[in-house]
Amino acid sequence: MKTVTIFGSSIPGEGTEAYQEAQQLGQLLAEAGFAVCNGGYGGLMEASARGARESGGHTVGVTCDVWPAAANRWILEEVRTSTFMQRLLTLVERGDSYIALPGGTGTLAELALVWEMMNKSSLSQAIGGRKPLVAMAPYWQPVIQCLEQEVHLARRSNKVRNPAMDIVTMVHTIDEAVAQVMKEM
Repeated sequence: MKTVTIFGSSIPGEGTEAYQEAQQLGQLLAEAGFAVCNGGYGGLMEASARGARESGGHTVGVTCDVWPAAANRWILEEVRTSTFMQRLLTLVERGDSYIALPGGTGTLAELALVWEMMNKSSLSQAIGGRKPLVAMAPYWQPVIQCLEQEVHLARRSNKVRNPAMDIVTMVHTIDEAVAQVMKEM
């Protein structure tokens, strides 16, 4: 079974729009036959796992000894790691594709790590090459725009390189995110 790793905030609670969208995402992925992997705790991690489980899907939560809390109740398979870095790498390794929902610095670290691993060919071999990476707009749009400045610097320096910007696909809805994952897998 293919696995979609979902990155997202631990803050939004049940009843918020962000929680409902993450829950719908988990549901749609499970209905499409994907397992859902995430950080295993609350907020959007809980919501996406909940949506997947309520639709009969498999869920994996990658938790960490840094935070003593156990995985949320919607996680079927908890993978416990010792360090934050081990947790990040495990989240990336478990995924056949990735979706970045709104989040803070932890979500940014997850997005940046998977993106960079695919950007550097030597590192991408560790995760099996290039995989679908989807980020939600407009939330992640400022980050993408900020990093697009490097492309302009490279052009001005006459350095030819494969732009990392082609790795991330921006979408505006949960339906578009699922469609993009299905299209690329």
